[in-house]
Amino acid sequence: MDISVIIVSWNVKDKLRENLTALFNSQGNFTFEVFVIDNNSADDSALMIEREFSQVKLIINPGNFGFARACNQGIRESAGDFVLLLNPDMKVFPDTLFFMLQWMKTKESATVASCHLIDDAGKTIRPVRRFPRLLDQLIIILKLPHLFPGVNNKYLSSDFDCSREQKVDSIRGSFFMISKSRYGQLPLLDERYFIWFEEVDFCRTVYSLGGEVWYTPTAQCVDYVGASFKQVGRGFTQRYFRESMLKYFRKWRPFYEYFILWLAWEPIYLISKILWPKKSR
Repeated sequence: MDISVIIVSWNVKDKLRENLTALFNSQGNFTFEVFVIDNNSADDSALMIEREFSQVKLIINPGNFGFARACNQGIRESAGDFVLLLNPDMKVFPDTLFFMLQWMKTKESATVASCHLIDDAGKTIRPVRRFPRLLDQLIIILKLPHLFPGVNNKYLSSDFDCSREQKVDSIRGSFFMISKSRYGQLPLLDERYFIWFEEVDFCRTVYSLGGEVWYTPTAQCVDYVGASFKQVGRGFTQRYFRESMLKYFRKWRPFYEYFILWLAWEPIYLISKILWPKKSR
């Protein structure tokens, strides 16, 4: 098996159907399997897969296990030499998987890679970011970009040239291809993250093991950007983001940086608990 495609889905039946239809229209001389891990969707996504895509290996969870834990369910059962973590609100072109596979086979230094992402209008979506540091995350917490647009451009890699392949810090988790053999161990995500920062954490782990993370324009994929996340209330997403940011800094950065971010979050977090007291996953 060349590629194991792993899709974690939550209440995005129509986008998921479009995603799977495009995947099974892929062209080229290679083999692939598709796992869909359904995080307790309420929109009959699982029933749709059973009726329309019998070739999909479906895992139905009794609750919303989050992104990292659900991905790992598929990774543990995958048979492919390469694993592609693909968001449900993505749409590959007929040649996307083939071109990406060929590039990964020839780019022996690439442990993880992503391709050129575009929106449904054909506009490029920024594919990479630099590793988080204290200042740029404080800027986000304090919402300074609303007052000073461009203040976080370095962290966001706003000057990134999408026309050429490059080694990068981290790539978007929406299209995330991993070479199993180059990772050196089963490429599992850290399940302490529910959503957000799990792909950044994985890229940090790749570099700590001597691997590399790359971007290539060789292949393209449409990214509809966050169809599942849009269903989650603002207060909930803010809490998830805070939790993941703090876990990342506790794991990878000096303790004092974690503590400063914790202090910066406290008043915002308290306000969110008052405005949105119920926490749902």
